[in-house]
Amino acid sequence: MIKKLLIANRGEIAVRIIRACRELGIKTVAVHSTADADSMHVKIADEAVCIGPAQSKYSYLNIPSILTAAQITGVDAIHPGFGFLSENAEFAELVDEHGFIFVGPTSEHIRVMGDKIKAKDTAVKLGIPVVPGSQGEVKTVKDAKSWSKKIGFPLIIKAASGGGGRGMKVANTPEELEEAFNICQTEALSAFGDGAVYMERYLGRPRHIEIQVFGDGTGNALHFFERDCSIQRRHQKVIEEASGPSIDEKTRTDIGNVCVKAMSKMKYRGAGTIEFLYENGEFFFIEMNTRIQVEHPITEMITGFDLIKEQINVASGDGLSAKQQDIKINGHAIECRINAECPETFMPMPGTVELYHAPGGLGVRVDSHLYAGYSIPPHYDSMIAKLIVHAPTREIAIARMKRALKEYLIIGVKTNIPLHLKLLDEPDFISGDYTIHWLEELMGLK
Repeated sequence: MIKKLLIANRGEIAVRIIRACRELGIKTVAVHSTADADSMHVKIADEAVCIGPAQSKYSYLNIPSILTAAQITGVDAIHPGFGFLSENAEFAELVDEHGFIFVGPTSEHIRVMGDKIKAKDTAVKLGIPVVPGSQGEVKTVKDAKSWSKKIGFPLIIKAASGGGGRGMKVANTPEELEEAFNICQTEALSAFGDGAVYMERYLGRPRHIEIQVFGDGTGNALHFFERDCSIQRRHQKVIEEASGPSIDEKTRTDIGNVCVKAMSKMKYRGAGTIEFLYENGEFFFIEMNTRIQVEHPITEMITGFDLIKEQINVASGDGLSAKQQDIKINGHAIECRINAECPETFMPMPGTVELYHAPGGLGVRVDSHLYAGYSIPPHYDSMIAKLIVHAPTREIAIARMKRALKEYLIIGVKTNIPLHLKLLDEPDFISGDYTIHWLEELMGLK
């Protein structure tokens, strides 16, 4: 059993992991940069170690510093959270080699699913439906033109090592193909150090649906239903819902079973999310995230399971805590990502929080590391909190979220709370009739 755990992350996810560990009786070690010395996760952990200066590459991405912190504090395990090193196969491998438990999948699974070309090939072998596209890397314009005749237009060119919406270009006609292909290759090489790209059919009006899965590493697997993450800007999620308002019970059961069979066959270990584009009743695999997701709280709210505890229990060798028939959907949950940014331009707005009051009441949850007097550093992601609500119905959940947003006071820095209030009043959101392009079209960004 894990008795002491180091969290190789910062902010609200580090706080979230510490809370789970406290309930499990596990001691915690926070690591932090010099810019995060006053962060909440540092204050509430049992121990804290400074691992470097503000820049992520010298601190939260500094593998030797993190492993050294683990050694000097005598931990049993390391939890990577999300972002930073959470999907770094080399890090997972080194954690194992140094005798620590990595709270996550095997390095092999991280490596395979982290390469989008290999991930798609693996999905096909596992029986997961995929978007029609090229087989493996497309190396030249000539190859791209050949594949385009099989795929058809519009099509999308994607970086094999991409993420965060970078290294992606759409070609609507044969005339646009060569330029889009060359730009995508160049961007992929610049952003990820890998110029490999592949091609897929471009779906015009899809939703973004993801399935939360868990495996014990021996062939047993579960799913915790789906989340709808379609409301996004530049491929960055803004609002998430669970369960998906567009998914009926049969469709939910069918795709969940497909994912569970795939994870069982793969002997996957720990938490994972299989992401799909969903259009006209069909699911098409996009990628698999081999970590806990930002939006995991809405799944916890509708199922009653603590997914961080589940991760820790699986890593400890205790296996899965439930059987599939034990996992039921109760009500509806919505999450709004609260960012320190201008709600009109989306420009990050770090600064000092002068006054902080989190909303409360029935069915309201706030995951955050903020407090009055805290200075939000400019070096990291602008997300400062996640506001989550749960209610018996989607209609009540929307009303509850509006109430909670109006009650949320963050004085001293600008946030995107006004944007969330605007979106919740939109007829398309209220009806649940939206796609991955909806927000950008509403904001005049497309």
